[in-house]
Amino acid sequence: MSVVIMIVQLILGLSILVILHELGHFLAARAFGIKVEKFYLFFDAWNVSLVKFNYKGVEYGIGWLPLGGYVKIAGMIDESMDTEQMAGPPQPWEFRSKPAWQRLIVMLAGIFVNIVLGIFIFWMLTVKYGDSYTLAANVKYGIAPGSVGRKIGLMAGDKITEVNGKPLLRYDELHSSNVLMNNTKLTVLRGDKTVIITIPPTILNDLSDNVDEFINLRSKFKIDSVMPGSNAYKAGLQKGDSIVAVNKQPIEFYDQLQDAIKQNINKKLDLTIKRNNVPKQLIAQVSADGTLGFYRDRDSFPKETTETYSFFGSLPVGASKAWLTFAANAKGLGKVFKGEVKATKAFAGPVEIATMFGGHIDWLNFWRLVGLLSMALALMNLLPIPVLDGGHAMFLVIEMIKGKPLNDKFMERAQIVGFVILITLMVFVYGNSILKHFIKY
Repeated sequence: MSVVIMIVQLILGLSILVILHELGHFLAARAFGIKVEKFYLFFDAWNVSLVKFNYKGVEYGIGWLPLGGYVKIAGMIDESMDTEQMAGPPQPWEFRSKPAWQRLIVMLAGIFVNIVLGIFIFWMLTVKYGDSYTLAANVKYGIAPGSVGRKIGLMAGDKITEVNGKPLLRYDELHSSNVLMNNTKLTVLRGDKTVIITIPPTILNDLSDNVDEFINLRSKFKIDSVMPGSNAYKAGLQKGDSIVAVNKQPIEFYDQLQDAIKQNINKKLDLTIKRNNVPKQLIAQVSADGTLGFYRDRDSFPKETTETYSFFGSLPVGASKAWLTFAANAKGLGKVFKGEVKATKAFAGPVEIATMFGGHIDWLNFWRLVGLLSMALALMNLLPIPVLDGGHAMFLVIEMIKGKPLNDKFMERAQIVGFVILITLMVFVYGNSILKHFIKY
C-alpha cells in the first residue's frame, strides 16, 4: 500500500506542476490572440490519448506517455515538428505573426508560473507552520557525524561555532547549500581545542545517497515505543527504558548505540538497561538491516524555536526559501559542469522523488516537495536547450538583436537536436534512477 501512496503522490505532485506550467503558456498565448490547438497533460505520442475532448476549438487531453505535458501553439516550430502548417502563409492568429517581445513572454510564462507557484507554496507553509529551526546555542551535546562527516574530519561531540568566520546561529544552516556548496570552513570546538574543518567541493557525491550521513544532533535518549514482533520486543525492551551499556561498554548517547548496532549486524547484543532506575540485563538480536525495532523519545532532542509571522509578513520569508531552493539547484548544476559532482549523483529520478514523498500522506511534506520541484522545474526550463522554454527564449533574443527571424530550416534542425538532447537526458535520469537501487556507484 505504501508503494501505491508514493506513486499517487508523485503523479499528483508532477501533474499539478505540469498543468500550471502549461497553463502559463496557454494564458499568455490567448492574451496576445494566439491560437492554441492542444493542451495536454503527458504526451499523446503517435496521437494516442487516454482521455480527450474539445472545448472552444482547443483539444484538451491526457496522453499515455508520462514525460511532462505541452500546449500546441499555432504557427510555432516546436517538438510537434508540424512543418506542414509552417509551409503556408502566416496568419494573424499564429505565433510567428506576433512581435518577438510577445512571443518571448509566451515562452517565459510557464517558467514565471512555476516561480510564482514555488513562492506561493512556501509563503502559505510559512503562514501555517511558521519558520522552525534549532538554535546552535541549544545543541548541548554537540554533533554526531555520520560517515561523510567523519570522512572530512568531524568527530562525535564536536561543537561547530562558526561558519566561514561568522558565528553559527542556527544549527539547520549546516545542511544548507551555502555551507555544502561553497568550500566552507567550519570552526569546531573539540574539548578545549579549536580546529578548522574545510568542506570539500565534492561532498555532494557522498551525500547524494543519504544526507543523514553528514551531521546529526548528538542526544541522550530513552525508548518511546517498541515495534510489535521486533527484536526489541522479543528482548523485552519497554517504553521508558534507558540503554546504558552495550556488551559491557558504557554508552550515554544515541549515536554510540547506533555505532554498536552497525558493528554487530546479525549478532546478539548484551544490553544493560535502566528501568525505573533499576539495572537489568537483556539480550537483543540485531536484524540484517541494522535495527532493533524501537523508537526513541522526542524529549531528548534540542527544543526547536518556531517564529510565526503575519499573513503578509510571511511573504518575504517564503520568497527567500523559494529563492534559496532555486539558487541551490543552480549551484548544483554548476558543480556538475565543473566536474566537482558526478551527474549520476546529482540528478534525482522518479524513484528518488517518489521516495521523498513517502509511503504515507503528510501534507506538509507533500506541499514542501511540490514547492521544491516547482523551483527546480523553473530552472530546468530556463536552460538554453532547443525544445525547452529557455531554448526558444534564447532564439527569440537572438532574433530581437538581429532584427529578423531565424531561418525556419535552422529552427527545425535545432528542435531535432534539442529533442535528442532532452530524450538522452531523460533516458539517463530514468535509467540512473533505477540502477541506483541495484548498483552502488
